[in-house]
Amino acid sequence: MQRKYLLPLFLLIQILFLKVVAFFPETVEQFYSNGLYVFISDISRICFGGIPFSVGDIVYSILIIYVLISIWKTRKSWKSDWKNNLLKITSFLSVVYFLFHLLWAFNYYRVPLFEKMTIKREYSDADLIVFTEKLIVKTNEIQLQIAKHKNQKVANPYSQDTIFKMSQNGYDLLAKQHAFFSYEFPSKKKSLFSLPLTYMGFGGYLNPFTNEAQVNYKLPMYGFPNVVCHEMAHQIGYASESECNFIGFLACVKNDDLYFQYSAYANALRYCLVNIGMKDEKKFALLKAKINKGILENYKESDLFWKQYDTFIDKGFHAFYDQFLKMNQQKDGMESYSKFVDLLVNYYKEGNSF
Repeated sequence: MQRKYLLPLFLLIQILFLKVVAFFPETVEQFYSNGLYVFISDISRICFGGIPFSVGDIVYSILIIYVLISIWKTRKSWKSDWKNNLLKITSFLSVVYFLFHLLWAFNYYRVPLFEKMTIKREYSDADLIVFTEKLIVKTNEIQLQIAKHKNQKVANPYSQDTIFKMSQNGYDLLAKQHAFFSYEFPSKKKSLFSLPLTYMGFGGYLNPFTNEAQVNYKLPMYGFPNVVCHEMAHQIGYASESECNFIGFLACVKNDDLYFQYSAYANALRYCLVNIGMKDEKKFALLKAKINKGILENYKESDLFWKQYDTFIDKGFHAFYDQFLKMNQQKDGMESYSKFVDLLVNYYKEGNSF
């Protein structure tokens, strides 16, 4: 077989291999997520964590420039030499696909957090309402402690670099309760692509090749701690968006700082309200009336922020990411973000307290 066919064939083998791997989550959990990945991620964060800028974003920039130059150079040969060009593209994708899974993405195939923490999957509408009412009381309480008036929105006074440092406290305390959420060797960065990320509708992302937690620095500050803790959850080997929302929530509410707690409670409350609103608009209105106006002002702040960047771009990228998630063991796609309500409701229903 000619060498030019080897990498395209390897891509096909990888795809078939992952179809098989999906049936063995316990094996992935033991040998990859709790084995090889721990070593890989620690080395990555030790190497890149101390660098003040995003190495991953620089690598992506170089790759984008390289691809554009390659397309330009081969523009005249696309029709005449389409077969070789297609093989080159497939070979490139094969290498990237291999590194993507080796360095992080096998975590899509690990044991679900529901099973790992023995949390039930189902809950009733009544369970959700009871939980949301408790969440309203707690969020109101923290908002009033911070803002001193129920009509005043929360304004986070910390710098983003300070929040990066403070986020460790929550994970340290969370790890005392659940050792598998231990976080070491910080590597948290403000993304150089924050403006494009905003137009795409994303608050951050994990670079799977450098294991850097990339956070959109343009975000409203009241929600910034929650986003940071979400991306940290990806770093410790959790790929599911719903699971990272849940872990990020726990890390924030365990934090000693009220602004971290508020960021998580306000975010979780909004998800719960959306879920209720889709089923029962009257109940949604009744619950909303119990929320301090200052919290609603923070929601409005967030809505206005995203509205000014609302274009066809975010819809296109959300559609793309929806399919990406579905191809990677998250059958609910973008809706998987809100599925963390399932984890929240049942986790606290089983005797855990705020």
